[in-house]
Amino acid sequence: MIPMGASIDTSTERAELPSRTWRIDFEKGRAGGMTDGLEAVRQAVYKILQTERFKHLIYSSDYGCELRSLVGRSPSAIPMEAERMLKEALGQDERIEGIEGIETVVRGDQAVITFTVVTRHGSFSSTWEVMT
Repeated sequence: MIPMGASIDTSTERAELPSRTWRIDFEKGRAGGMTDGLEAVRQAVYKILQTERFKHLIYSSDYGCELRSLVGRSPSAIPMEAERMLKEALGQDERIEGIEGIETVVRGDQAVITFTVVTRHGSFSSTWEVMT
């Protein structure tokens, strides 16, 4: 009798990583206490949008955003580019399920972007200003 090979179970279950992290007071530049859930995602969104993509070697090339590259762009192109950049930057966080209601208003040398972040912990609205 010829032995039969064993079958290998290649299915994997993706474990949900905890979102518990240090609470950062961005105004004072200090970390203290812990945060979790929606507040942790809100903090992550702020940090992602504050970090210029490709500028800091400590972060992967997927982390951060390129909204600062809107400087000098045509005002008519800014809303579409801002939406693409926003979705690309925040889409890297697996806790974020989507970005909705993105509106970009260009006023002089500034673009004001408002949007709603949908997460598995709930939703929240945010406004971001970018110099153009």
